[in-house]
Amino acid sequence: MTISGSISGRTVSGQPVSGQPVSGQPVSGQPVSGQVLLLAPHGRDAAIATALVRDAGLAAVTCRDIAEFHAAIDNETYFAVATQEALIAADLRPLQAYLAQQPTWSDLPFVVLTHHAGGPDRTPGAALLSEMLGNVTFLERPFHPTTFISVARTAHKGRLRQFEARARIDELHEGEQRLQTALVAGRLGSLEFDLETGVLSTSATCKSLFGRRADEGLSYQDLVASIHPDDRGRTLEAVQRSITSGIDYAIEYRTVWPDGTVRWVEIRARMVFDRKGAKRRLVGVASDVTARRNAEEEMRGLNEVLESRVAERTAELNAAHAVVLAEIEQRKRTEEQLRQVQKIEMIGQLTGGVAHDFNNLLMAVLGNLELLRKQVPLDPRAARLVDGAVQGAQRGAALTQRLLAFARRQDLDVVPTDLGNLVRGMGNLLERSVGSQIELQMSIPDDLPRALIDANQIELALLNLAVNARDAMPDGGVLSIALDAVKVGAREPGTRDDIAPGDYVRLRVVDTGEGMDAKTLAKATEPFFSTKELGKGTGLGLSMIHGLAVQLNGALRLSSEPGRGTVAEIWVPVTAEPAPAAPLALAAIEDAPRATILVVDDDALISMSTVEMLEDLGHEVIEANSGDRALEILENNRIDLLITDFSMPKMNGAQLAVAAREINPGLPILLASGYAELPANINIELPRIAKPYQQSQLATEIARVLKAPVM
Repeated sequence: MTISGSISGRTVSGQPVSGQPVSGQPVSGQPVSGQVLLLAPHGRDAAIATALVRDAGLAAVTCRDIAEFHAAIDNETYFAVATQEALIAADLRPLQAYLAQQPTWSDLPFVVLTHHAGGPDRTPGAALLSEMLGNVTFLERPFHPTTFISVARTAHKGRLRQFEARARIDELHEGEQRLQTALVAGRLGSLEFDLETGVLSTSATCKSLFGRRADEGLSYQDLVASIHPDDRGRTLEAVQRSITSGIDYAIEYRTVWPDGTVRWVEIRARMVFDRKGAKRRLVGVASDVTARRNAEEEMRGLNEVLESRVAERTAELNAAHAVVLAEIEQRKRTEEQLRQVQKIEMIGQLTGGVAHDFNNLLMAVLGNLELLRKQVPLDPRAARLVDGAVQGAQRGAALTQRLLAFARRQDLDVVPTDLGNLVRGMGNLLERSVGSQIELQMSIPDDLPRALIDANQIELALLNLAVNARDAMPDGGVLSIALDAVKVGAREPGTRDDIAPGDYVRLRVVDTGEGMDAKTLAKATEPFFSTKELGKGTGLGLSMIHGLAVQLNGALRLSSEPGRGTVAEIWVPVTAEPAPAAPLALAAIEDAPRATILVVDDDALISMSTVEMLEDLGHEVIEANSGDRALEILENNRIDLLITDFSMPKMNGAQLAVAAREINPGLPILLASGYAELPANINIELPRIAKPYQQSQLATEIARVLKAPVM
């Protein structure tokens, strides 16, 4: 076979047809849903081409003339086969108009059957067809069946790649629609300010935050004019600072509506550049924070009144009763602690919900990337790009774990653990992390009792503390890590109440660094608070450790003074439980039986990714997008394992598990979730897998569940 010309006008020559058509395999493993159009009204060309197309595993439709040919073409057509004489003799303007209006992903392939020496480089008519039809391959007659099937397969594969591009475009469009839905649901307005043209683009929600209707204009000058005069100066300074330095723009200010109404808005934006570093834009979101600001003002006023009354009452009591002054002081501290707890709990609920939803998105990204790497041959550059995407998604997953730890909602794997062995095993990692300028000292007794911890999270917490200590000692110093057993007795009046009485293992991390003053120390565990420069810390490290310690029924204690270093202590409870059994061996996972698995998830992206991973492991998979549909399937099918998401509308995963066990009491069930807690009214214990999970984790959990007794 010889090929000449460009992609838009190839000429393929072969041997004459002889004997029966050569049978061929389908071009891909995908089910046949499209068709091949044939236009060969003269001679035996139509019959031969139809037989060969069908031998290639494709459906063929023969058209009598150009009108019928044009009417049959649609976006699902694989490719078209036509004789040169049928096209040259026809009015191709309607067909040319159709091809010119194809979607961006589509470039319909044509195979044109020519007479000998009738290619585009020899015949003006063929060259004209190449120009009019675009994606054309010329096949000279007579041809060999193998040549024709090869050309058909090439055209089919090219069309399938176009279909894949269409699917990716649809996914991107769906993602954009979800983003817009999220913005509308959260009453967040989007805005974009082009610094080169001075044009401000805003969404309808954003316009409403400035008292404008959706059909009204809102220029940058209008926005500036709507800022309250008392806030205009600092707002414009913040804009200029972001433009000059490139730092993120975040500010709250009052805006005056056209009807005189005064509202508070919060604007958060960042500088965005094109690939060449030009065309600077400020892109961000706006939200109405009037209710919060009013509540803060009201609270501030109430606090002032309360403080005034407390001061008056304190003066009266000072004159007569000093163990009373102490009681009032304790009450004030308790009230302040209560306000902080309420504030952190509110932020934690919001953070936990956002992290849970983000975990679902990362689940789809990581799962699809893992399958893509296994199933598609990648050149070195593409492999690096896939690895980069996987690493980015894994960093996102690690960040969500920090968020969930702060919100005390991450799914912990709490088991009895020898904390001494764990810390010793981190010695080399800690030495590399702190560097050669810092002396690392470790004091670990040999007879420590086991503690109830999540080993991975404790390792992450210790590494965070070590890195914080390193950053606090830029000129070198000493980092001491020690473990000891501590017994906490009954609380006495006036003592700290952050930890319950009992036996604990205490992990102490002490540095000789810069230390913190009292004000900084008080804020150290607040979310997103950081003393590091922008880009060198998320402000979630200590808040994550605090959330982890509380979730483990322990505590995080910090003490520090400027110039005298910092002491961080993680207290975790002791247990008499034995160490857990060894994990399943790799051979046990690989030898696990192939099963019929029912996957239930209301998120189509998550469901698709999980199904692909399970089928790649050799399991037979049935999909359901709701609890009701899953129960119907369980009634009518033999299911070996149920894998269900927890957070679903109408019927959550735990409720589905209860109903499923009524149908099949012995059914193994695996619950997928990013949360640690189940509702208090669900009386069922289920093995769980935390999102986002990878294929290897999924295989391990399936092997464990199928071999374990039903709970």
